[in-house]
Amino acid sequence: MRSPGRDGSQNVLIGMYLLLAPSLLLLLAGAGCDRKPAPAAPPPAAVTVAKPIWREVIEWDEYTGRLEAVKVSRVQARVSGYIEKADFVEGSIVKEGDTLFEIDVRPFAAALAKAQADVQRGEAQVAYATNEYTRLEGIRTSGGASELELENARQRMKEAEAIVASAQADVTEAQLNVGFCKVTAPISGRISSKFVTAGNLVNGGNGNTTLLTTITTTDPIYCTIEADERSVLKYQKLAAEKKRVSARDAQIPCFLALANEEGFPHEGMVDFVDNQIDPQSGTLRARGVFKNSNGYLLAGMFARVRIPGSGRYQALLVPDAAVGSDQNQKFLLVADDKNVVQYKLVKIGALFGNARVVEEGITEQDRVIINGRQRAIPGTTVAPTEVTYDATIPLTAPGAPSTQELPHRATAPATAQTNGPANAPTNAPATAPVAKEGEAR
Repeated sequence: MRSPGRDGSQNVLIGMYLLLAPSLLLLLAGAGCDRKPAPAAPPPAAVTVAKPIWREVIEWDEYTGRLEAVKVSRVQARVSGYIEKADFVEGSIVKEGDTLFEIDVRPFAAALAKAQADVQRGEAQVAYATNEYTRLEGIRTSGGASELELENARQRMKEAEAIVASAQADVTEAQLNVGFCKVTAPISGRISSKFVTAGNLVNGGNGNTTLLTTITTTDPIYCTIEADERSVLKYQKLAAEKKRVSARDAQIPCFLALANEEGFPHEGMVDFVDNQIDPQSGTLRARGVFKNSNGYLLAGMFARVRIPGSGRYQALLVPDAAVGSDQNQKFLLVADDKNVVQYKLVKIGALFGNARVVEEGITEQDRVIINGRQRAIPGTTVAPTEVTYDATIPLTAPGAPSTQELPHRATAPATAQTNGPANAPTNAPATAPVAKEGEAR
């Protein structure tokens, strides 16, 4: 038998459901009317694509070095004495033969006069001995002089002649010493300061000779570098394979930049390679020579030097900014003929300004995504805008780390299709970089 109280509660609940049911149906119907339709798919991402280009290139190796004067002269006194004059301008350019210092000449002039007097005395003795020998020789046949007397006269004549020769040598030495009292510039170049001023005593000749000043030549100028053993082996292999001429066989070009210069504006030639590797440093000394008519390059300056690091070869180039990294692998994103993004692993080579050599992985017909790479997802469709990657993009951008473009026009291989000029001019403006992300060129 059920309890009356319980039946009453159930009846109350049923009544409430019946009252609320219409309101719930209205709320559900209203919620269904406010529901928005599913959003449309986003449009394809806009990207910029360009085909790789063929160029004939040459790699350049970079070294550091110091500038050195071709000639350095240590100006020293050749005679001892007091400095009377030192009239040159310190730090100026002097010419060979210019008088730099004057040493007190009086002691040496006196020595010259004495030597000349000795010559005259010796000549008088020669004349007397010659006359005596002639006289004795004339009376020898009549028995007026013995053979011994004649022989003694002959020896006295030879002795007098030797005295004259010695005195003449003293004259020559004294004349040289008089000339050495004027210290002249042995070479043309820029002179240093006066290490000794007027009124000081200097030592000349052999031994503890006084250094008066130094002179260094300014044009041309050397830059000495040290090439590591691995690089030397590479150069030897290239020369053996006829891919690069050896610096021992011919002068090869080199380019120099100072610490405050962009690019490598100074052109020279490698004119010397040492005959052995230094066993302590494991490097081989080489030297480049550069013109310096304006004297801008100074001996002792730090410099960066580039020399050819490979032979000339044809290379497929893409903007370096288009190359991506996936851990230790390099890849490019390529838009195929249906504008679908493809992920391609590539093997890259040297860097030329802002252009990177691609050795494997793509062809010259691939459309490489160079801008908008963040929006290009492999397997998705993109909206590409194709531009021409050509000579308007400089390959000699300032600060390129390890390579430099050839200075002349080259042609692509017969199987390749070139896009635009085969080579950019060496004076390509540095203000034409690869387009930034999101920009079309």
